[in-house]
Amino acid sequence: MPTLKIAGNDCFYTYENLGHDNTIVFSNSLGTDLTMWDKVVHILRKHLNILRYDTRGHGQSSISADTVTVAELGQDVIGLLDHLGIGKVYFCGLSMGGLIGQWLGINHPDRFKKIIIANTAAKIGTAEGWNTRIAQVKERGLQSLLDGTAQRWFTPAFRQAHPDVVRDVLEKFGHTALQGYIANCTAVRDADFRKELSKLKVPTLVISGTIDEVTTPVDGEFLAAGIPRSRHVQLEANHLSSVELPAEFAKNVLYAVKNEGDFYLRIYQ
Repeated sequence: MPTLKIAGNDCFYTYENLGHDNTIVFSNSLGTDLTMWDKVVHILRKHLNILRYDTRGHGQSSISADTVTVAELGQDVIGLLDHLGIGKVYFCGLSMGGLIGQWLGINHPDRFKKIIIANTAAKIGTAEGWNTRIAQVKERGLQSLLDGTAQRWFTPAFRQAHPDVVRDVLEKFGHTALQGYIANCTAVRDADFRKELSKLKVPTLVISGTIDEVTTPVDGEFLAAGIPRSRHVQLEANHLSSVELPAEFAKNVLYAVKNEGDFYLRIYQ
């Protein structure tokens, strides 16, 4: 699988050109990698070409600095599209990936047909909270976050019914490069689009999890109210809605893709 050098870092990606007219880019959340999209991608392959990548410092992508910005992470996406010669695409990002999607929609609207931002917010958490987390992982490592991460990411019912899925996701979380995790914490900490949402002119689907206490449905409503052409959908899931409910997640993404003109004015049935 290919790796591209962007801004001095190795960007690991997979591009499945399946002969469709449209391509969708998937961006992972903090502490995961491109495999978090496996079940969603399995459904969407019949309809879309698939481009996935590991965000800097995650999975098989490297990072050379101790801090990074969402703008730099967004430029990685543009660099990847330019390298592959892909023009206008759909974009789907969850949590940190949703912050990247907001930046892309504001700063590179000409490159995106629609943007799907899931389980995210215009501002995620507080500086104090992120600095506390950074200090904890520096002192005690990522293993110290595993129990809390499982509770924040998955509903109790899902943890009980799918322990193997939860175990796999947490294993990848625990193996995230410490430098990469901390650097991306600074990106999430410093990102704030609350005053810029009106600049996001790309039609946008906002997906929230009804049980998500990290990026709540209220955060989703704020996004939808601020983005001019948007629509808000709530799934009965926790923070990793794409992993808990891949079929429902994919169905909503596909609806957004197929309804070119007025999807943001309608509710999925």
